[in-house]
Amino acid sequence: MRFRFGQIVINARARLNHTTAMSTLNKTAHPFDKARLEALLNHRFFYAPAFEIYGGVAGLYDYGPPGSSLQANIIAEWRRHFIIEDHMLELDTTIMTPAPVFETSGHVARFADWMVKDTKTGDVLRADHLVKNVLEARLVGDREARGLAGQPKEDDKKKKKKVKSVAVQLADDKVKEYEQILAQLDNFSGPELGELCRKHDIRNPDTDNEVGEPQQFNLMFASSIGPTGQHPGFLRPETAQGHFLNFSRLLEFNNGRVPFASAQIGRSFRNEISPRAGLLRVREFTMGEIEHFVDPADKQHARFAEHRDVVLSLLDRHVQTQGSTTVTQMTIGEAVYKGIVANETLGYFLARIQLFLVRIGIDPTRLRFRQHMGNEMAHYATDCWDAEIENATGWTECVGCADRAAYDLSVHAAKTGHALVVREALKEPVVTEREVAEFNKKMLGKTLGRDAGIVQKVVGEMDQAELSKLKQSLEQGSATITAEGREITLTPELVTIQRKTFKQSIREFTPNVIEPSFGFGRILYTLLEHSFWCREVDIERGVLSLPPVVAPTKVLIVPLSAKEEFNPLVRDVSSKLRKAGIFSRVDDSNTSIGKRYARNDELGTPFGVTLDFASLQNGTMTLRERDTTEQLIGPIDDVIAVVSELVHGTIDWPVARERLAVYDGVQAVE
Repeated sequence: MRFRFGQIVINARARLNHTTAMSTLNKTAHPFDKARLEALLNHRFFYAPAFEIYGGVAGLYDYGPPGSSLQANIIAEWRRHFIIEDHMLELDTTIMTPAPVFETSGHVARFADWMVKDTKTGDVLRADHLVKNVLEARLVGDREARGLAGQPKEDDKKKKKKVKSVAVQLADDKVKEYEQILAQLDNFSGPELGELCRKHDIRNPDTDNEVGEPQQFNLMFASSIGPTGQHPGFLRPETAQGHFLNFSRLLEFNNGRVPFASAQIGRSFRNEISPRAGLLRVREFTMGEIEHFVDPADKQHARFAEHRDVVLSLLDRHVQTQGSTTVTQMTIGEAVYKGIVANETLGYFLARIQLFLVRIGIDPTRLRFRQHMGNEMAHYATDCWDAEIENATGWTECVGCADRAAYDLSVHAAKTGHALVVREALKEPVVTEREVAEFNKKMLGKTLGRDAGIVQKVVGEMDQAELSKLKQSLEQGSATITAEGREITLTPELVTIQRKTFKQSIREFTPNVIEPSFGFGRILYTLLEHSFWCREVDIERGVLSLPPVVAPTKVLIVPLSAKEEFNPLVRDVSSKLRKAGIFSRVDDSNTSIGKRYARNDELGTPFGVTLDFASLQNGTMTLRERDTTEQLIGPIDDVIAVVSELVHGTIDWPVARERLAVYDGVQAVE
């Protein structure tokens, strides 16, 4: 610091004025470096492997202070964006789940991935990932051999377990075949993946050994409830079943009306085969799930018109099955109109998902919605779209949005005998006529004995056409039905078919379910990738350009001096920010102000306020913007008012520049 009579000049290296910074900011001066990002995240303790001092366990991670705050802020915005804005009913259901629940839902039989084993070492690999990694490496080698690849990406060089590419040129038809396989990889069954491994000589890249036939591996963690172990259970792989089992209570809470949505945020568990991709593939994770219950005869959405012009990047199933990954830019209104997206409610949530992801900082140019193909569709879904976000590993599913139809409610109702239905009073009664079978039970039992019950069951399950045909036969004297492989003759003395009139004033139906499902860990990681860059003037100065709405710390308070006379002012500014609902931190360490700001740039802190000797005398304070490093100055209360609006998103930085003076590095001091 240098002093002049009547003014103070702050060290230019630390408090340089950037009047043109906003127009010259270059976030792409250096290519993305995954290793540099991972070093920053580890050093600043965003997250780290769990049980690290014991050697760690693959797929399990602990979040540190900034990572925990970032995830909490993402979830808070998710709650505001979905639960509050759409008046959803929030739940918190148990993690431990009795086995019969998942046996009924189909998870015990079908919630599985295909794995293959190294025939010599026994190492286990996920089959689709093995095919993907090996074929992608061969295509990279082909491009290198043709002189088209250039230098490999830095993040590819650093990526753990990356299959090494060898510069070998492939035949053109082989390149096309590989590209087509990769485009529809998610559509292959287990046996088909095994056939691909044999046909294309796909081996374990770590050992060059052949792999065996794909086998299904159930992803749920098994457990038991109680001390005797006689009540088997599972850690839930999703939160959804808690919604369905509480449907009757939710419906009653909502005054017996649909549509309505329930929402839940909680932990889920999946015993991944080979988790090697950091937060992108873990065994314990936080997810948010919405179950929107809707009349199957009316899947329109009351707010669809508000979002019909939202443009999405769509990759539908037909494009994929043709071996292409070309996306189409289309408004959600047009996609629903053309039948690409099945209905308005599904389309509404796709649009809302995009708006949420972009608001928290996901790059919209690296976001697409991919429709599931036939073989990859979950056992409960009739249609499903994934919001996939591009990152250093490729395209990763971060949100799934499925039309589960009435599957879950129907199977649980059938298993338990508890009717999970909506009963809706009709405005006008519906009068219908239909054929009804009436049995002479006394004569039926006397004539047919044990077959009487079988006959009642078979006839009771007949549709109207079958009953009409049976009626005609009985009117001619007798009819023959087939039951359990035997023919049984019926006469009018045993059963008659009569046409009756019914007046229906209540409509009963099982609602369909539209389910958006969010993996917050994956969203958090891809957000960190999209936010990371290095200063053009110094590659060692990393920055996380996190939006204020999710940034762990919103404002950094930097006292220029450690003298005691600054303490009351620091406490006063901190208190005013706290009362404005803004999370701030004080950095009064002995390092230079430049290093303090650089440290918090790595933490994603969007704004900083500096208290100096002029603050003590004149009551002024400077405000720094993270990305441009530009600084403004004004009275302390004015600065706090401006930064409060910046944090809450009611103004942006250009407006702040109109409200406060651009700081020129010099302040008058007596």
